[in-house]
Amino acid sequence: MLGFTALELARIQFGFTISFHIVFPAITIGLASYLAVLEGLWLWRKDPVYRDLYHFWSRIFAVNFAMGVVSGLVMAYQFGTNWSHYSSFAGSITGPLLAYEVLTAFFLEAGFLGVMLFGWNKVGSGLHFFSTVMVALGTLVSATWILASNSWMQTPQGFEIVDNVVVPVNWFEVIFNPSFSYRLAHMTMAAFISTALFVGASGAWHLLRGNDNPCVRTMLSMALWMLIAAAPLQIAIGDMHGLNTLEHQPAKLAAMEGHWENKPGEGAPLLLFGWPDMQAEATRYAVEVPRLGSLILTRSWDGQYRALKEFAPQDRPNVLLVFWSFRVMVGLGMLILLLALWGAWLRWRGRLYGSQAFLRFTAWMGPAGLIALLAGWFTTEVGRQPWIVYGVLRTQDAVSNHSAQVMGATLIVFIVAYFAVFGIGVRYMLKLVSQGPQAHEGASDAEAPGHRPARPLSAAPGAASRTHHQEG
Repeated sequence: MLGFTALELARIQFGFTISFHIVFPAITIGLASYLAVLEGLWLWRKDPVYRDLYHFWSRIFAVNFAMGVVSGLVMAYQFGTNWSHYSSFAGSITGPLLAYEVLTAFFLEAGFLGVMLFGWNKVGSGLHFFSTVMVALGTLVSATWILASNSWMQTPQGFEIVDNVVVPVNWFEVIFNPSFSYRLAHMTMAAFISTALFVGASGAWHLLRGNDNPCVRTMLSMALWMLIAAAPLQIAIGDMHGLNTLEHQPAKLAAMEGHWENKPGEGAPLLLFGWPDMQAEATRYAVEVPRLGSLILTRSWDGQYRALKEFAPQDRPNVLLVFWSFRVMVGLGMLILLLALWGAWLRWRGRLYGSQAFLRFTAWMGPAGLIALLAGWFTTEVGRQPWIVYGVLRTQDAVSNHSAQVMGATLIVFIVAYFAVFGIGVRYMLKLVSQGPQAHEGASDAEAPGHRPARPLSAAPGAASRTHHQEG
């Protein structure tokens, strides 16, 4: 298909499906914690604004959660269908880690999700708050197990290879592998930032349309408080993660920096922009800051780190893609920090809700967190190539024995189905956001008399109306 090999199509298909899937759990993680904070503030202060915001965002959470579950089912099947040799080689580690995720996080979320979405007027306030906190905890536990599995693929340890099969010998080392803590912190913070931008953009959009009320102002205010705390922290975590990558995946780090060779006695520059050419083994049109790369990565003015030419060509990732996806992530991160600082300055000046320029910038930055998250994920996954288990199993040896025609046909099916199903879902979720929070909301639509909730999506108002219920 279009000159791609079966391996390339399998990688494109996995990248396409996981790009959809990663967006929904990120928002789920952030919104679940946001809902726990809102309900806690409602119980503490008895301010109806927090209650109304809770009911508003719980509906959006329900739709997003449903799409996350559906998109996640496909990922598990792909390990067996498209990457069967990987599954037979490393399934003794990947399988139990994913099973732990189901046995702990998924059951925890599922056990309390119904109470959280449908139990506002049916259980006591303490039990309902506890359920919301447990759902939030479940999303974080889920991320922990998933990232433990993926981080082991990045920095594997705690295993032996017996008869060409991975055998775990130390589960503590498997789970707490060298990159796990950095990647978990980086990903979790990215989810919080992405959600804060989503919530903040929603508030800014409503203010720009003249929908100025305490709920909308609180949405924007809370989002900006989160950003001013999380954005600098994420930069610090990213710096530590980069040093960890330098130690354990030096080829990936060299690709991120577009660093081809060290010059004797000179520190490495920091390349701001450029066009890496893998054939010429050089970065063309480079805009660089002398020695700053060494200062950041080695904490030394003249320090050096391994360059791309020190690795065999077959052991290098796609430098162009890694180089630019990393810069998209970092560039958007800087814009997010600018947004947070601008918001803090306007808050101090008492103009937070009246600056049209700031509100427009906030609205446009709504998807920035998710785009940065995807760019960071591409940097991580493409930068690991040509290994599926870094230094242990090459990607070309992990793919199933499918033809390019089969992989191309299934990829087309996925593209059509995903844009149809999730396009409708995202459109519906944005429609809910556009309605805005309503003052003095009582029970959610799904809790009204005569409606029996059957699934998380029932918590959304459209689902309730289809059961002949209309909110009064």
